[in-house]
Amino acid sequence: MPCEVVCISSQDGAGAQAVGLVVADSLGFRLIDEEIVTRAAVDAGVDKEVVADVEQRKSFVTRFVEGMGTAGLATGLGAGYVIAGTDVTGQYAPASDDLRGLIRSVIEETASIGSAVIVAHAASLALGDREDVLRVHVTASAPTRERRVAAALGIDEKEAVRKLKRADAGRADYLKRFYDVSAELPTHYDLVINTDKLTPEQAARLIVQAVGGSADAEKSVT
Repeated sequence: MPCEVVCISSQDGAGAQAVGLVVADSLGFRLIDEEIVTRAAVDAGVDKEVVADVEQRKSFVTRFVEGMGTAGLATGLGAGYVIAGTDVTGQYAPASDDLRGLIRSVIEETASIGSAVIVAHAASLALGDREDVLRVHVTASAPTRERRVAAALGIDEKEAVRKLKRADAGRADYLKRFYDVSAELPTHYDLVINTDKLTPEQAARLIVQAVGGSADAEKSVT
């Protein structure tokens, strides 16, 4: 069965957003990530009570997914190795559990429509039972991640180390509480890519090839 959805999970600073943007552009898929959903929720004035309400959440999800166009809507997001979970000011802002639930709803609805690249911490776990999903994990060594985060946020590497420790702990806690995954394994994914030496374009080319994209799509990854 051809892949209709690419899920890219990642540790902060590994470059998943940059890779996801290139993959979406190459395949002509829509791109969504947690930052896009969070910004949309803020722009729509979706507060905690609304997010927690099932019917109002469904309404937001429907409007959000229907309003998503091609990957071009995400131009500018994911350019370079940007840390996940940061707001527009570069401050680390882990999502609340209610917002995480909203993000999962968007992920599931987007996957049902297809032709999408989803960059989110646990998207691969949320959609693990679907045969039309390629599950990808983008990773990098700790020194590489620390260097990228420091550069992206304009901080020293000691502060980057602290931010990554908090982010990694929050991610691990989220995977445990929502998916009962106490130890993330390579077997949770179909493809694991280390970006220590690979550019976003090189990593994206591997994903497009795994999807079985057309020759034209592969050539578009430059």
